[in-house]
Amino acid sequence: MAFKAIVTIPPYAPFIDEVIAHPIVCGVRLNTVMPVVGGTAVGALEDLLKGLKEKTGEKELWVDLKCRQLRVAQAATPPYTEILLSHDIKVDTPVVAYFPDGQGGKVAATVVKVDGNRLIMLDGPRRTLGPGESVNIPHYSLSVDGFFTDLDKRYIEAGQKTGITEYMLSFVEGPADITEFRKLCDAPRVAAKIESRKGLSYIANQYKGEARVMAARGDLFMEVKKPHHIIQAMELMIGKDPNAIAASRILDSLASGLEPSCADISDVDSLARMGYRTLMLGDEVCQQRDSVMSALNLLQAMAERYK
Repeated sequence: MAFKAIVTIPPYAPFIDEVIAHPIVCGVRLNTVMPVVGGTAVGALEDLLKGLKEKTGEKELWVDLKCRQLRVAQAATPPYTEILLSHDIKVDTPVVAYFPDGQGGKVAATVVKVDGNRLIMLDGPRRTLGPGESVNIPHYSLSVDGFFTDLDKRYIEAGQKTGITEYMLSFVEGPADITEFRKLCDAPRVAAKIESRKGLSYIANQYKGEARVMAARGDLFMEVKKPHHIIQAMELMIGKDPNAIAASRILDSLASGLEPSCADISDVDSLARMGYRTLMLGDEVCQQRDSVMSALNLLQAMAERYK
């Protein structure tokens, strides 16, 4: 099989077993922003990981830590002028922040002041923001306080107790991020999610194979200076790590209908021609059984071209 797929699975989805059994699936990803029965205490996270580990069996179970990724900390409803983030930050203001528009694009809003983890907004975005939504501020002056969140650390503790061997680290921007993880966890398989221009600079100039590279296009496409720069970024990462994973924005048209778009099929073909052989499906297409199974069946059919 020329393609392997990592699937983002809602932890309590009734179709998990069917997805895991698909021949193209090599592993599943737990997005740690998803709610957990029992809350976020280490014991509740242990129970979740034990249950998922039993289901995945010999296939990989990737725990996706959020690290320095900026996310909305609590719901905000327009009209409003304040957004609370998951991290304290520093950045030159005024500055433009970007928010997902729910259709694979982005909407811009101006931040006029920053106060710790508070963004004081001049305007927008003109929609309700939910906890856990991503926020991108692709400015050279951005500094995020800390790497791991408290929840990340609890997941690492729970993972150590349950024998988790695969972790994804979000917004990796240098070898020090991998070193910091290694101080907390001895898991043998780590994927460095590259999601910013600083991350691309790390891969171009400092990367020495300390982790598997993941081209995390969900946020990376929001962060590159110009949209077409995503192509050069993808080529850079597969050139540095032939085992790199291409993640997100893959076959997302199937989330709204069971016939894929021509653009989505061509996108998968482009990734394959670059050399990517492991693809990770994102949250959107994996929320429903029919959409994720359609995506997996399509990847399996297309894989015959790239043996």
